[in-house]
Parts: sequence; structure tokens; C-alpha cells
Amino acid sequence: MVKLHTLPNGVRVVCDPMPGLETVALSVVAGRGARSEDAAHSGWSHLLEHMVFKGAGDRSARDIVEVIESEGGQINAATGYERTSFQIRALKGGLDLGMAVTADLILRPTLDAADLAREKKVVAQEIAEAADAPDDMVFELAQTAAWGDSPLGRPILGSRKSIGTSTPQTLSAWRAALYAPDTLVVSAAGAVDEAELLALAEREFGHLPATKGAPEPAIGVFTGGHAVKAKRLEQAHLVLLLPGGGARDDDYFTRRVFAEALGGGMSSRLFQEAREKRGLAYAIDAWADAYSDCGALGVYAGCAGKDASQLAEVAAHEIVALAESVTDAELSRAKAQLKAHMFMGRELPSARAETAAGQILLFERLFPAAEIATAIDSVSAADLRTVGQAMLSPGKTATSVLGSKAAGEAGEAFERALFG
Repeated sequence: MVKLHTLPNGVRVVCDPMPGLETVALSVVAGRGARSEDAAHSGWSHLLEHMVFKGAGDRSARDIVEVIESEGGQINAATGYERTSFQIRALKGGLDLGMAVTADLILRPTLDAADLAREKKVVAQEIAEAADAPDDMVFELAQTAAWGDSPLGRPILGSRKSIGTSTPQTLSAWRAALYAPDTLVVSAAGAVDEAELLALAEREFGHLPATKGAPEPAIGVFTGGHAVKAKRLEQAHLVLLLPGGGARDDDYFTRRVFAEALGGGMSSRLFQEAREKRGLAYAIDAWADAYSDCGALGVYAGCAGKDASQLAEVAAHEIVALAESVTDAELSRAKAQLKAHMFMGRELPSARAETAAGQILLFERLFPAAEIATAIDSVSAADLRTVGQAMLSPGKTATSVLGSKAAGEAGEAFERALFG
């Protein structure tokens, strides 16, 4: 049984033993990320995540990875808009070492000036790489179109200019605000012993003062707009967005089911209509993004530039049609796919550790799988109509198009097909 504990200073600890496993997954997650940044500090959370691996505690950059890998483990980290996660995967018995190394990264990074100068160049190359990757760039353009001049509208990587202003001292102050104990969650799944986990969490994080870090970000507002970037590519890339609610909203699972029915697999409406019937795209799918307080329904497609506007119109027509009616078979398939995704994820210790941390940060409690499955099963055709109309009623879209000039009108074509 999954157990949740809270240390006296507010750090939460989740223990999720999985009998029969010979490995353990540890995630230490801070409930803050790029959304906590202002424009001047854009990209600092991601840069900090890089920098802590340059040296922490009494270990060098090489020592950090070697000490984990020499015991058969793996170490990684990720920065998102609303959280930063440090992840260890280790053999049974590797929790002690994994916890010690992770605590050093979070609490005792070296932040050397020479390392920072070098890492700024590395991140600059990462920014350049994203600009050269069409399927990265088109999503960054869409993010800005959707959320405008807000933290959600800026790339997680930041810009060369914004990361260039950081110093070891200012980055250290940002670390204290970003990784403050009020949103830290220590989550372990797999071959984990509850008593050992609690003792290790207390040893590494229990001494922290019960302080609060960066404040809650402002409520996200879907502004909408069209972003077009002409580039010589063999294929046009499209992202089409409509406003949606957040992860805490009551209709969260309804929006997930809507997106699954729309473009969640090979039998979905978009795949069948755009690819199988019309041959307009090789790749096309839909999803429901959800931050804590806001979100969006999204469609991505890659197609020939000359077909982009037609493809956007097809996507719009399928969204409107689904908002009006859904067949029993479609509804059943979408629910089955969502439940399968959830249960398959629960077979992976790393996914379980991350999911549990996310639930604590969003809801202050853990959700049994059966409860989530029940919530998915309870979605009705009427619910899909309600959430579909709610996404369409603001009359707002956010689109991005990357490719030949022939594709440039696709965003406007999407909006016209939806709203006239």
C-alpha cells in the first residue's frame, strides 16, 4: 500500500513498495519550475538544473554520475513549467546512495563561476538545437501564441540574453527559492522499505527550515493568436490549440477522453479522416494539456505545405462534430485507452514515483488507481458535449505553422472553420 508521510518542516515523503522488484525509483520533486520565472530570469530554472550536475557536495561532475552508475544506477533530471524533478533508478539497496546524491544536487551544488560560463554555452547550443528542430520550434511558437507575454508563453530554456545575466550568487539565491521545502516531495517506488525511506528522507531533508520559496504564479490566461514562421522544409508542421481547464478542474478526465476520441490513436477521428480517408498527413494526433489552473486542447500534424489549410479545416470540422456527438464505440475506446495508459504506467516504478509526487503537489493526496479508473468510466457523451462547447465558446484559438509560405494560412483557416 502506498503511504504518505510529512516531515515536521513540511517535506512530503511517498513510499510505494512493489513486491517482487529488484530495482527502486527515487524522485525528489520541487513544485516549481519555469512558470515561477519573470522575463529577466527566463530559463534560470533549467540552467540551474544543469549546473547542479557540475558539482555538488564533495563530488565533481564526473563523481556524481560515476558513483551512481558504478552501482548499476541511472540519474537524470527534468525542468517543466510547474515542477523540477531529480530522478534516480537503482538496484535494490541503492536508495541510501541515491538519496545522498540527490540531496547534494538540490541542497549543496557548487555553482562554480567557470562551470557556469561553460554551461551557458552548452544551454545556448541546446536553444539553437531546439530552433533547428521543426517539431520543437513549432511547439514553442504555439506556446507563445497561446499564453502570450507570461511565463507559460516563454520557452523553458529561456534565451541567451536571459540566462547570460546569471551569476553563481544570483543562481544560488534562485536555488533557495526554487527548491524550498514547502513544495519538496520525496517519492520512491519499487524495492523500497518504508522505515528506511523515512529515515533517509529525515537525514537529508529533515533539517531544512520550514521556509516558503517562490510565490505561486499568476493564473494562466489563454490569449490566443497565430504564429507563422516560413522555413524551407520538406513538410509543414502545424499546432492547433483551443483553451481548456486545469488539472484541478472537475472536467479534467472529460477533456482527456475528448482528446483521446479526437486524435488519440489510429482509430481516432483525426487519424481516420485526415490520414486514412484523405491522405493529408502521415502524423496527426491530439492531446489535452493541463497545468494546475489552465490548459489547452491541442492537435499536431505534419503535412505538405499545400495541404496545410485543408488539414486545419478537417481538424476544425472534427472538433466541432465531436463537440456535438460521440458514438458509444468511440467513447468506450477512448476510456479503454486512457485506463490502459494509466495501468501500464503503474507497472513502471519511475512513472509511479513521478505520478505520486505530482498528485501530492496538485491535490495534497494520493489517488488509488481504482478511483481514477472510476472517474474515467463515469464520463458520459453529454459530458463530452459540455466540455467541447466550453472549449469552443470563447472563440479563441492559438496556432503555429512552420514550413513553406504555402502553409502560412493554415492557422486562419482553422479559426474560420471553427467560428466562421
